[in-house]
Amino acid sequence: MLLQLPRWTSLVRTLYIGTKSEVLNIDNPDLDKYPLFSKARRYECSLKAGDVLFIPALWFHNVISEEFGVGVNVFWRHLPSECYDKTDTYGNKDPTAASRAAQILDRALKTLAELPEEYRDFYARRMVLHIQDKAYSKNFE
Repeated sequence: MLLQLPRWTSLVRTLYIGTKSEVLNIDNPDLDKYPLFSKARRYECSLKAGDVLFIPALWFHNVISEEFGVGVNVFWRHLPSECYDKTDTYGNKDPTAASRAAQILDRALKTLAELPEEYRDFYARRMVLHIQDKAYSKNFE
């Protein structure tokens, strides 16, 4: 089992593609494609029959099974109940505010696609800087 802290301001784009983490060879990653992967702090452990491991929310993890086993995921709803979709019994969907923000971003990107490439690039970069300025926490850099 490999765990990595989500202190990923610069790592998130190297591990996550779309809404899922991309499967890669964690012991021999493509450092051209994932240049910051080697800077991630690793925690490794081996579990035995009957062991339980708690993986905090947002932590990148990778599992290699050495023999047959059964894994069970349980998502704790640890945020206030209004943060979750009412149909999300187990808390394994993105919080509703994050889902809405992703939908708004998708609409913004479709709107930017109407611009010529040079303008689209300029305004997209300006949007990224605005997101970094307004939404990134200084506590996780």
